[in-house]
Amino acid sequence: MALIGEADGCEPLGQTADGVVGRPGRHRYDRVVAVMEQLGVDGLREIMTNFRDAVRAHQAGINRLNVYPVPDGDTGTNMARTLEAVVAEVDGATGDLEATCKAIAHGSLMGARGNSGVILSQILRGFVGVVDKVGGNGQVTATRLADAFEAASAAAYKAVLKPIEGTILTVTREAAAGARRSADRGDRLVDVLREARRAGKAALADTPNQLPVLKEAGVVDAGGAGFMLLLDAALHVVAGEPIPEPEEIDGPSPEVLEHVGHRGEDDVSNLRYEVMYFLDLDDDRIEAFKQGWGEIGGSIVVVGGDGIWNCHVHTNDIGAAVEVALELGGRPRTIRVTDLFEEVNEEHAAREAALHGGSGAAHEPPAIGLPPVTTAVVAVCSGDGLAELFWQLGVQAIVTGGQTMNPSTAELLEAVDHVNADEVVILPNNKNIIPVAEQVDALSHKTVRVVPTQSMPEALAALVVYDPVADAASNADEMGDAASSVVTGEVTQAVRDVQSAGRQVTAGDWIGLVRGDGIVAVSGSLEGATIALLEHIVAERAEIVTIVEGAEAVAETTQGLTAWLSEHRPGAEVEVHRGGQPLYPYLIGVE
Repeated sequence: MALIGEADGCEPLGQTADGVVGRPGRHRYDRVVAVMEQLGVDGLREIMTNFRDAVRAHQAGINRLNVYPVPDGDTGTNMARTLEAVVAEVDGATGDLEATCKAIAHGSLMGARGNSGVILSQILRGFVGVVDKVGGNGQVTATRLADAFEAASAAAYKAVLKPIEGTILTVTREAAAGARRSADRGDRLVDVLREARRAGKAALADTPNQLPVLKEAGVVDAGGAGFMLLLDAALHVVAGEPIPEPEEIDGPSPEVLEHVGHRGEDDVSNLRYEVMYFLDLDDDRIEAFKQGWGEIGGSIVVVGGDGIWNCHVHTNDIGAAVEVALELGGRPRTIRVTDLFEEVNEEHAAREAALHGGSGAAHEPPAIGLPPVTTAVVAVCSGDGLAELFWQLGVQAIVTGGQTMNPSTAELLEAVDHVNADEVVILPNNKNIIPVAEQVDALSHKTVRVVPTQSMPEALAALVVYDPVADAASNADEMGDAASSVVTGEVTQAVRDVQSAGRQVTAGDWIGLVRGDGIVAVSGSLEGATIALLEHIVAERAEIVTIVEGAEAVAETTQGLTAWLSEHRPGAEVEVHRGGQPLYPYLIGVE
C-alpha cells in the first residue's frame, strides 16, 4: 500500500471550451494518506457518498452548463437527486458487497430524475453489475475496475434509443477506454482511475467539437461534467486526492439559449413535454416499447430490468407516450410531466433578473403552463420537500395547509379553478380538511371528487395509481383504494401533560400516533418513540415502509430507523423522503 503526504490537485473539471469548473493547484495534507491497492465495500460506499456530495456542491455550475437539447429540468439538480436516492438506499443496506451493489442499482433506478439522472442510473447499474461479481466482501482489482467502467459505458449506450456523441455517453466511453489501457499495462488501481479521469477530461473538453449546439453556447456537456465528479470522488477515496471546489461560472446567455432552443423541425428541442414514469412491462417487450416511443418523441432513455423500468421521453403528445405502454400490456405509474418550454422561459427570466440585479421569484410550477389532462390533482400539504414530491408525482396545484393550518373552501376552490383540467381530484391529507374539500364540487363548474386522505403517506400511495388520462370518478375509486390500504402513523411532541389509554404523557415527550388507536408510543427521545411506533404498525409481512422526514428530523435518527427496519423487518422495502413538514418529524406509511 503506497503512501502520499502531498498531491497535485485533481484535473480540473471543464466548464467551457476555454474555462474550467474547479480550482486547480496543489493541496497539502495534514496526515499521510494510504493509497488503496484494491477497492472494498467500504470504499465503494464512501465513493457513492462523496460523489453525491460533490454533485451537490457543483450542482449550480452544472445547471448553468446545461443547454442541450433544451433545459431538461436541471442536469446538476437531477443528478444530485438521483444520487440522494442512491445514498439513502446504501445507508439502509447491510455492509456486505452484494447488498451494497444491489442498493446502488435499486436506488439509482427508482430515484432517477430527468434524462441525465436516468442515464447516470444506468451507468451506476452497469458498474456495480460487474463489481458485484467479485462476491462476498471481495476486493475490486485494477482490472476489475476497468471491466466495471466498460460495463457502465455499454449499459448507458444501451439505455438510449438514439445515442448522441458529445454527451455524457462519450465522456463515459472514453474514460472507460482510458481505464482499460491502463489496466492492460498492469497499472495500479489509482493509476487506472487517473488514466480514466485524464481520458474523460479530454473527451469532455472535446464535446463542443462533436455537438454544434454546445459550441454555439460556448459550454461543455453538463452530464459529462457531472460524470467526471464520479472519478474525482473515486480518486478522493482511493488516494486522498482533493475533489475540485465549485466556482462561480457563466453559462449560456439568454440570447444563446433562445437561439439554440428554437431550431429546425427535426431537432428534439421542438419537443415540448418531458414525460417520465415507472413501467411494469415484460422484458421481452421493452424493445417494442422503445420503438413505439421513437415514433412519437426523442431524447428517449429506458433503464431497468426484471419487469420494472424507469422511462424518459421528450414528446409533443403526452397521451401517446402513455398509450404506447398500455398497448403492449404495460402498467405506467408515477407519471411525471414537465413543460420544457415553460422551463426555458423561467430560465430566461431568472437569467435576465440576475443580469439586472433582480432576485426572481421562487420556483413554483405555474398551472397555466402545465399540459392539459383529463383529471388534475389538487393536494394539501406543508413542507417544501412534500410539495416537490407531489409536483413530481403529477399534482398540478398545491394548497398550503395541514395540522394547525386548515385552508378555506375558497382557497381550495381557487386551486381547482386554476388547474388545466375539467375534472379534479382533491387530496385533503388531514381529517379536518375533508369536510371543507367536499364543499368544492358544488361551488365549481368543474367535476370535483375528494379522496378522503388523512395523511401524507396515504396521499403518496394514492398518487402512485393516479392516471391523468382517466376521469375523476375512476381516479377517485383507484386512489381511494390505494390510500385505504396504507397504515399510517406520525410522531410529534406533546405540548401538555395528559393521560391517554393508561399512558402517562408529560409535556415534551415524543409520542407516536396511529389513526383509530390514538397514542401508541411514548418516549423521551424522538428515535425511541418512532421505533416504538414502527414496531406497532409494521407487521412482519409488510412490503413497503415509507418514511417522510419533517423539518426536525436529523440524518442520524433516520439512519437509526432504517437500521431497525433492516434488522427487525428485513422483508420490507424502505423508502425515505424529505418532506420538511413542521411539527411532525416523522410520518410513516406501511403497505
